[in-house]
Amino acid sequence: MKNAWTIAKREFNLYFASPIAYISAFLVLLALGLVFYIDLAGAAEFGGTPQATGPLSLFVILMLFFAPILTMRLLAEEQRTGTIELLLTAPLREWELVAGKWLAAFAFVSVLIFTTALYPLILNHYTQPGLDQGALVAAYVGLFLIAGTMLAIGVFFSTLFSNQIAVYFATMAVLLALWLVRRAFESGAGPMTEVFKYLLLPNHYYDNFLTGVMDLSDFTYFFSMIALFLFLAARSIESRRWR
Repeated sequence: MKNAWTIAKREFNLYFASPIAYISAFLVLLALGLVFYIDLAGAAEFGGTPQATGPLSLFVILMLFFAPILTMRLLAEEQRTGTIELLLTAPLREWELVAGKWLAAFAFVSVLIFTTALYPLILNHYTQPGLDQGALVAAYVGLFLIAGTMLAIGVFFSTLFSNQIAVYFATMAVLLALWLVRRAFESGAGPMTEVFKYLLLPNHYYDNFLTGVMDLSDFTYFFSMIALFLFLAARSIESRRWR
């Protein structure tokens, strides 16, 4: 596990040396700030209570485009430059390499998520008797889980291509598929429909976590998805030894 932490620290520092990461983070936080301001200004002008989860809901949607940006370089660049061959000859296991890359991306996204805590802190100060802390915690827990799942999918596709643009569009295509296919099953019924509904990303966040519900099946889903795609990524890297 020490090797994974070493890789994670190195990759995490590289994010702060990349203008793309800064620009993407700026655009994400700008969009969240605008949504928060509009919601707050509307509540002040027309009455009502601003929604603390509004920026969090938007953050998940933005991750559809932000997660591919954060993960497209992680292993594709190693393959393009040939450094992946050096890593495979080092005393480093495939899962440590994959876990380290994923941890770095997850840590960077976590920094952005923590900055959004400013919004509920402001609302809690101006709302009486204050925000529902339990529901807010559930929304944040779900946000970390769905972000981690999206990044795991991106890490997997980063092992399949040496071209970062190909990684970006492949990752985004799968994420959008797991998102947009939801429409096809909203009004359906039957066992197969329920299976497909369970497999879709937004159902577990918007239907439960964002409403303050933390269900064991949702935790199982997200942890299973993260483990599955990181496992597939490790096997993809391992297959290079036999090429």
